[in-house]
Amino acid sequence: MKLKILIISMILQLGWSATAQKKQAYQLYTAQGKKASYGKLIKAALKSDMVLFGELHNNPIAHWLQLELIKDLHEKRNLVLGAEMFEADNQEALTSYLEDRIDAKGLDSMARLWNNYKTDYAPLVDFAKNNDLQFIATNIPRRYASMVFRDDFESLDQLPNNEKSWIAPLPIEYDPELPGYKNMLTMMGGGRGETFPKAQAIKDATMAHFILENFQDGQLFVHFHGTYHTDNFEGILWYLQRNRADLKYVTISTVEQEDISKLSGDHLNKADFILVIDADMTKTY
Repeated sequence: MKLKILIISMILQLGWSATAQKKQAYQLYTAQGKKASYGKLIKAALKSDMVLFGELHNNPIAHWLQLELIKDLHEKRNLVLGAEMFEADNQEALTSYLEDRIDAKGLDSMARLWNNYKTDYAPLVDFAKNNDLQFIATNIPRRYASMVFRDDFESLDQLPNNEKSWIAPLPIEYDPELPGYKNMLTMMGGGRGETFPKAQAIKDATMAHFILENFQDGQLFVHFHGTYHTDNFEGILWYLQRNRADLKYVTISTVEQEDISKLSGDHLNKADFILVIDADMTKTY
């Protein structure tokens, strides 16, 4: 009897050990909810013209995977990088840093860097710097998005031409029926809320504009942004496809779940690849 109890105890311990060893920080899924390997993501990215990586800004796994992705893609493709986290009027400062005309301290003083730049985005920028890659500041200067929120798209017409060069060409095409924008309108609830999704749209349109302006056939453009900007194949992607439907795009959405062993139904079809990260993961801020 004691022997049986000992054997059962050993089996339970082995089972627990095997389960513990399978703990994962993340799992990739396809749009349809099937588990996907990192290798499958790489293969899809290498066959595309653009990779649109939607992140959760404070998630360290997403930032780590971004860096690993561009390292692996750079081995086989000519890359151009771009990011929401840099506004178009800071391109000169960013380029100066990439070309060694200013140091990291100079970039910090000349550009409006996000608070988590050093931990989350500096590794991407430094990879571009060390490998002579372009890094494009694609986002609209925040003050102009704020103008749209306050006074609608028409407020941008008054800008001088040099400042208009930092946003997508006017007038901005806008579809208020896109689900993502409709959801934002619902969140704000009427009134001035009608301009809330328009402020999002001007960001999406501007990022798409600068992505295409700096893309050349044969290159692979990898862009980093908050996941909402491309979730459900909308936002930036919608604007890109209006202008270059001939290009091949791969989208990545980042989500968090307490159980990463199965993709939650509300995350299905968010992107070509859904990066599911354990909700217990520590945050960068």
